[in-house]
Amino acid sequence: MQHTIVMTGASRGIGRVAARHILRRSPDTHLLVIARGSSGARLTGELGTDGHAVSHVSADLGSLDSVRSAATGIRDRLASGELPPLRGFVGNAGAQYTNALTEGPGGFEATFAVNVLANHLLVRLLQDRFTAPARIVITTSDTHFGDVRHNMGMVPGPAWRSPDVLARPGAFPEPGTTAAGRTAYSTSKLATLYLVHEYARRLPAGIDAVAHNPGFVPGTGLARDAGPLSRFAMRRILPVMTLTPFATSRRVAGRHLADVALGTLPAPTGSYVDRDRVDRSSEESYDPRRESELWEAVERFTAAYRAGADTAPEDAAGRLAPADRTTAERPDGRR
Repeated sequence: MQHTIVMTGASRGIGRVAARHILRRSPDTHLLVIARGSSGARLTGELGTDGHAVSHVSADLGSLDSVRSAATGIRDRLASGELPPLRGFVGNAGAQYTNALTEGPGGFEATFAVNVLANHLLVRLLQDRFTAPARIVITTSDTHFGDVRHNMGMVPGPAWRSPDVLARPGAFPEPGTTAAGRTAYSTSKLATLYLVHEYARRLPAGIDAVAHNPGFVPGTGLARDAGPLSRFAMRRILPVMTLTPFATSRRVAGRHLADVALGTLPAPTGSYVDRDRVDRSSEESYDPRRESELWEAVERFTAAYRAGADTAPEDAAGRLAPADRTTAERPDGRR
């Protein structure tokens, strides 16, 4: 049966590879890509060959106004029947900056805005348009472990703070440094895991939420805002590491992402998928107090952008109605 998958981050890197895999392996998919400016039209033309159904909507993921506009357009197209039923959302776009001072529209720190708030606003504005069974996939990173084994010390580990602090520029020591920018990145990826756990608790049965870690993938464009030396290393030197177990090529990582998005890789709701298998994320990523605190904060940050949208309300316990799942199990059996 024809269905729609909405995807961010499909214009380059592993997202581009995953998009091609999704269309080739699931010919009934209408892939709707969210991309900035004219890149969406170009991407639609490039992916929409061989009869594949591809369309786009323009959005700057750093602007919640722009994200709301894109989501509203998608909702309208789904309601009118222009798009087939919504069965998937892949939040693959990510941002990393050379400092922790970059401020986007609305005053939010840019890393947090793109990696956390944009995904959350899209999920919340689209959640009542999903047709079960459906799957939400959010790309995370093994930098959230914060140890040498998982990222060879290239990225500082997360430094959790109150979400009200994390959402604003200057949350970390020496905020003008590259180290602070990378800390903002790893911390935002820890936040994505907390939200996936909350989605697993709160979304209606039949709408699953999964976090996917592609591993270290050189040459994806994530370091495009880094200095010349770092960009050179990412393009010319670090790709050699894909010949070792320490890194994954774009081709392989994109295939894994498509497997998760299409559900060909089984993963219970709330799961952490490490490359191509369900595994435990870091011990720090299982913290119900932080998860609840973050949920309350991102709901507050996005409330004005959700106002007026015809979305399903929450019940008194904070679950998204209609919801049967009061205590969603995670893969490790925690609730």
